[in-house]
Amino acid sequence: MCLIVLALGAHPDYPLVLAANRDEFYARPTRDAAWWPDNPHILGGRDLQAGGTWLAAHRSGRFATVTNFGEARRPAARQRSRGLLVTNFLEGSLPPAEYLETIDGDAYAGFNLIVGDATGVAYLSNREDGVRSLAPGTYGLSNTLLDGPWHKIRRSKERLQGLLSENRINDTELLRLMGDQQKAPVDQVEAGRLDFATAYALTAPFIVLPNYGTRCTTVLLVDKDGKWHFVERRFGAGGEHAGETRISFVADTPG
Repeated sequence: MCLIVLALGAHPDYPLVLAANRDEFYARPTRDAAWWPDNPHILGGRDLQAGGTWLAAHRSGRFATVTNFGEARRPAARQRSRGLLVTNFLEGSLPPAEYLETIDGDAYAGFNLIVGDATGVAYLSNREDGVRSLAPGTYGLSNTLLDGPWHKIRRSKERLQGLLSENRINDTELLRLMGDQQKAPVDQVEAGRLDFATAYALTAPFIVLPNYGTRCTTVLLVDKDGKWHFVERRFGAGGEHAGETRISFVADTPG
């Protein structure tokens, strides 16, 4: 499970507002967010098991984030790492929608991908047809399709809309929003292959389980002057605060 809320052109000071939770097993090795030593133009955390990333930005003013698509089938051994979908966009120069059109969805397990630059933001899932160019507004994404009906998506999106309407957009408020441990009503829990307690815990925006949970919250704000503000707050087992990274930069856009 992961969760992303996004606001485009919805605030006079911040044309881009993004907050995301990465949920993963605590034992999975991860590198804290930083400028990458082997590619110093990319800023983000890193999954040391597969080598990719779930969310990152580029000095040129590009960003990308990916979630897995929740489904029973397991990825085939021959399929590529979904983290490559992020880095390939960041290292390239194609506009968002054009880049998404080049992706062979069959080469990857189920994914949701959002990519953006100064020209716009676009979304693709290989579990539905077509690329979506995103209009100004607010969006929510987890491990189903964009703006899916899940409790955590609806709740987090509504809370983001509240912050926007009250002009309370800042990293403190967004980190608090993503730290929400409110679970869905019991009658909305679909256990499926999971035991009820686990399925219930997964309905919260911020997940805490013995071996799995929200590993980090990332906030990405781009202000009207073109300055990017990146915050990653990390968590250990039990949701305990385990560190924080804050980096700001001005995009080095061409022209």
